[in-house]
This record gives sequence, C-alpha cells and structure tokens, in this order.
Amino acid sequence: MTAHPTDGLTTGLARVLAGARLLPVLTVPSPATAGPLADALAAGGARCAEVTFRTRRAERVLKEMAAHGGLAVGAGTVLTPEQAERAVAAGARFVVSPGFDEEVVAKCRELGVPVVPGVATATELMRALKAGLDTLKLFPAEPLGGLRALRALAAPFPSTRFVPTGGIDASRMAAYLADPAVLAVGGSWMATAAHLERGDYDEIRRLTADAVERSTT
Repeated sequence: MTAHPTDGLTTGLARVLAGARLLPVLTVPSPATAGPLADALAAGGARCAEVTFRTRRAERVLKEMAAHGGLAVGAGTVLTPEQAERAVAAGARFVVSPGFDEEVVAKCRELGVPVVPGVATATELMRALKAGLDTLKLFPAEPLGGLRALRALAAPFPSTRFVPTGGIDASRMAAYLADPAVLAVGGSWMATAAHLERGDYDEIRRLTADAVERSTT
C-alpha cells in the first residue's frame, strides 16, 4: 500500500473526543432504546459513544443517537468500506474497526472521518503507520496481556497513541489511562445488554458517572 503522511485520520479522533478519555462501547439491539440510552450516557457525563455494527438495526440506532444530541457518536465493528459509508451517512463522527483493513481506511480517508483500526501485533501497527495512522485500537486488550502488552507494543513506536478495548472494566480503566500512550479507553460495562433489556437507565447513568469521574482523576 502506498505510504501516506499522517493526515488527521486519527489525530482527528482527539478533536472529536474533545478531551474525553472514556469511550462507551454499545451493542444496542433496538432503536427504541437509543434516545433513553443517549440521555443516560450524557447525564452521566459521557461526551462520546461507539455504536457497534453487530446488530441488524445498528445503523438506525446510530442515526437515532447521533440525532438525539449530547454525544459525539461513532460506529464500531466496521468491517467493510460499505459499512463505513453507511455509518457516516447515518451520522457517525468516527469509525472504529477490530482490525486493520486498507480498504476501510481508504474509504474513511475519502469520507474525511477519523478511523481507528484495531491492532494486536507490531506488524499490524507498522502497516497502520505506513498508511498514515497514528492512533490505534489495541484489541482485544486484556486477552492480549493487558497493560503489559500495551507497553511492550508502544515502546518501539513512541509517537503512537492507543485506545485499548476488550475486557477492560472500571477496576482496570485507571491503570490504562495513567499510561502516556493511551488516548482513551473503550468499554461496555456502563451499558450492557442486561441493562438495556431491563431498561435500567438510572444504573447506566450511575455507572457512566462513576467511570467519567475515574477517567478524570
């Protein structure tokens, strides 16, 4: 793949996050929950959220949450350029992928949105750097070895920032955020499938507020 200079594809993520270091990762089966969920996250102090493309109606959920206001909403688990295009059309402010795919990156470059592909090895990281990316998702962070793995991977690449995701919860978040290589932490514990099934938005707000407080101390 032709090398590109760093062109803001991922540095733009920092602008979208606007200083927020917590990225709620949401798998939302029903668009009916999108509005109350957005309200609960915003009331808890979240400023952004990632809606994963793992459900049949994820595109509509993303559109509803993006239109609801109060959050910068992105699309996660984006696997193809076509999904990236649909996500941005639905209002996604950024795109997150579980792995590095040149075609997805190229489509996001064409669309002018930040893209954060996942990496698990130094080889993948080098390919992403060659494509002009400087912020990457470490995935799945905890199964890969957690903070020790992140530090080992970051050491040869001091200009790279990471958004670790996968197996991280409230008890592990602060340790990740203390590392200078980490831009933000992604996690799903604030709004799980069980919370959404019960309609427990008060608990989502409480967990979000707790996580936001931990992310800023």
